[in-house]
Amino acid sequence: MQHCDIVPLAGGIGAEVRGLDLSHEISPSLRDAMVEAWLDRGILLFRGIGDSPEKQLMLSRAFGELEVHPIENIRVDGYPELIWLSNRKSDETAPVYHYDGVATVGRIPWHSDLVYTTTPNRGALLRMLEMPYSGGQTGWIDTAAAYDALPEDTKQRIEQLEARFRFIADPREMRFGRPNVERHDETNLEREKAFYPSFPDTIHPLVWRHPVSGRKALCVSPLHLREAIGLPADEGDALLHDLVAHATDARFSYVHHWEPNDMVLWDNLRTMHRAFGNPPDASRLVHRTTLKSTVVMGRLA
Repeated sequence: MQHCDIVPLAGGIGAEVRGLDLSHEISPSLRDAMVEAWLDRGILLFRGIGDSPEKQLMLSRAFGELEVHPIENIRVDGYPELIWLSNRKSDETAPVYHYDGVATVGRIPWHSDLVYTTTPNRGALLRMLEMPYSGGQTGWIDTAAAYDALPEDTKQRIEQLEARFRFIADPREMRFGRPNVERHDETNLEREKAFYPSFPDTIHPLVWRHPVSGRKALCVSPLHLREAIGLPADEGDALLHDLVAHATDARFSYVHHWEPNDMVLWDNLRTMHRAFGNPPDASRLVHRTTLKSTVVMGRLA
């Protein structure tokens, strides 16, 4: 019977699964142990074992039902549940932004997936195929740990509060936690905006309750956060600035420096993540699966 060790990651959030052999079927007992660790830790790291789409899919399915991505042109040929995400130097249409004056492609600020919808996905599994010569890291934040660390009076204050979220692709449109960023070239901006579907604004509680564990977590997703509901604008903005600054503190984060065939699984309902991006003349390619959720967390504005 296959045995794995599950070891906490440095920094106190997430865990690494060691000794998993994906050339063999995952037993029910091993699957249950990994699911329990995922629920407990939020982020699971599997080093160097994702050397094929089949292995990524087998591991992903151990944690739940997978979604087929609605945009066909980023699906991996022959694997409809896999998508590719690329920052490649051969792609001259990739938007280049200057962060603190440094030209970067593929940087995505802190966010929870699909928080601009009523039913965010359950989680996702990312696999590294091609690493850039510089940059390319991915970071995660344990928003349950961030909630736990709030002062009690703040927890009571936000217990029944809600916030509005909107689909945002351009980091310059962020209202909270906005980086020092400028666009390198506006040429393709309108074409990029036309590529994305239209989403109505969505309202979520500032405190999410995990549908499986019941744990409370902060729902702030700075990339998409627009305003607090039911508070005067100045008071609401001040509160959200404070919550974002608190949640994105490094003590709640894990940053992964990728190696080939690494895979990381995250629970989207208790974490945020970000892509650090890479230089425009470097290439990065990952494959991703997405775990479906049917749990409604928010409501349309």
